Amino acid sequence: MELWFSEKQNDEVKFSIKVNKQLYSAKSEFQRIDIFESNEFGRFLTLDGVMMMTEKDEFIYHEMMTHVPMSVHSNVENVLVIGAGDGGVVRELNKYDNIKNIDVVEIDEMVVRACEEFLPNTANSFKDKRVNLYFQDGLKFVRRLENVYNLIIVDSTDPFGPGEGLFTKEFYGNCYKALKEDGILVNQHESPFYKEDAIAVQRIHKRIVQSFHTSMVYQAHIPTYPSGHWLFGFSSKKYHPLNDFKDKEWKKLGIKTRYYNTQLHKGAFALPNYVEELLKNVEA
Repeated sequence: MELWFSEKQNDEVKFSIKVNKQLYSAKSEFQRIDIFESNEFGRFLTLDGVMMMTEKDEFIYHEMMTHVPMSVHSNVENVLVIGAGDGGVVRELNKYDNIKNIDVVEIDEMVVRACEEFLPNTANSFKDKRVNLYFQDGLKFVRRLENVYNLIIVDSTDPFGPGEGLFTKEFYGNCYKALKEDGILVNQHESPFYKEDAIAVQRIHKRIVQSFHTSMVYQAHIPTYPSGHWLFGFSSKKYHPLNDFKDKEWKKLGIKTRYYNTQLHKGAFALPNYVEELLKNVEA
């Protein structure tokens, strides 16, 4: 008998992966957590039946969340990561010697512990001595902070369930306050392709531009995410992702990546017309 994992991406579309075996399944206080093993994508993590990451393509998402802001701001010392229970973003941050502190706020400890056991390629990153893990609600954590971080990365789940509060105007305003004057916020921005997801893209962008002077969207191709076309947000009090891009400085660091490079950095901000129209319709 064949076993398949299927994710409903909308009412008309499902994405399926043939599974060898299920490695982990549990219900936490917040969500159902499953880890599967497959031939094509390796091990992969789902939360409430929604794909979070696979061993085969996770590097794309995590590199684009991390190296885009780090190649613009060359003096990042203090970082806040919200979500990111799989550890992939933290793994990429650990490649920078100039970072002194990485606070990771994940609401669900069971996600982290499951990933540490079954997805060590990403979750081993939590062992770095600069990393501090807090199992709390990210919305509440950031609410009390002011002028603390150079970089905040919001690696949240989709805008419903446990991650819903991380897509509100209040949350983005609190992130603005928690950042230093040179601060950058990066967030996952959903997919613009299917109608329901496109509405979420517009909602997110509208709320962020109300808080930040500079707020731009960039993209990557991630095969296992809905439609494969995924967006990220770059917002800052000071920096522009292209005008302040320090490509030569970043190259000198010698950081090894599989997806991100300095040419791709520039191209990622060149969005298709249909995405530009989506965003312009909510910027006024």
